[in-house]
Amino acid sequence: MIYLREANFNDFEAEWQLVRRIPFDENGYVNPWFNVAREDFDKVLYEIVEQAEGIGLPEGYVPQTTLFIWRDMEIIGEAKIRHYLTEALKTGSGHIGYWLAPEYRGKGYGTEALRQVLEYAENIIPEDEYYLRADSDNTASLRIMEKNGGRIVREDDKKVYVRIQKVDWSALEV
Repeated sequence: MIYLREANFNDFEAEWQLVRRIPFDENGYVNPWFNVAREDFDKVLYEIVEQAEGIGLPEGYVPQTTLFIWRDMEIIGEAKIRHYLTEALKTGSGHIGYWLAPEYRGKGYGTEALRQVLEYAENIIPEDEYYLRADSDNTASLRIMEKNGGRIVREDDKKVYVRIQKVDWSALEV
């Protein structure tokens, strides 16, 4: 069973184990805490939790909620929801980014996880549609977006830009 939980201190060990192994930049998903030491993760986790409240954000950043994707009792991925768009986000990474551990890819978990992230974001994001982006060679991620109602609105040499209209996510078949 796939479910989401916001970053929190109760799941410290499992969150650290995942965050430290997400590459710094894989398929456009950026993780500034790649390979973070355990003794430093409490500071990282405070920062992650505070980002959702808009506390301590660098100039030009927007509040961002970090969700961990769980399969039964194991974290298998991470998603980030940016609460609203700046001009840079409109033409860049958009509202939502997600990463799934390689051993769980290609099994339908990503499709279900994104569906749940979109449903979770419904009351956070004020726009009528979600903005997402994928590397042009990341066909698996693009397919996950399309299965969740995504449509390509623009492409360039490196990126594909997708929009997903807000809908009743519980009624969407994936």
